[in-house]
Amino acid sequence: MRAHQLLLSRLDAILKPHELTFARYEALVLLRFSRHGALPLSVIGERLMVHPTSVTNIVDRLVRQRLVERQPNPRDGRGVLASLTDSGAALVERATKDLMAEGFGLQAYDDTQLAQLFELLRTLRVDAGDFSFD
Repeated sequence: MRAHQLLLSRLDAILKPHELTFARYEALVLLRFSRHGALPLSVIGERLMVHPTSVTNIVDRLVRQRLVERQPNPRDGRGVLASLTDSGAALVERATKDLMAEGFGLQAYDDTQLAQLFELLRTLRVDAGDFSFD
C-alpha cells in the first residue's frame, strides 16, 4: 500500500502543472480511447473501479475545467454521458507526454527491472480477469 501511495504521489506531482490529479487523468484517458470519445458515467466507474459518487466528483471537476461535457445518453433516456472536449483531448496528450518523460513515476527502475515488474503484475491482472490469453 505504501508503494501505491508513493507512486500516486509522484504521478500527481507530474500532473499538477496540468491542473490534473491521476484520477482525473485516468478518466480523460478512458474517454480518449473510447470509440466515440464519450462514455456513460457508470462505465467510467466500472473501469476505474470507483464508487459512483467518486465518478460524479471527477466528472464535475473535468466539466468545470472544460475538459469534459455532460450529454444525455441517447441509449438511456435517464443516463448521462461524459464526452471529451477538444481541449480535454489536447490536454491528455500533453499530460501523457510528461508522464512518459518521467517513466510514469517508475524512473528508479532500469529496463530489466521494469520488464520483471510488468511480468509480475501481468500475472496478477490475468488472474483477476482483466484480460485473458486464448
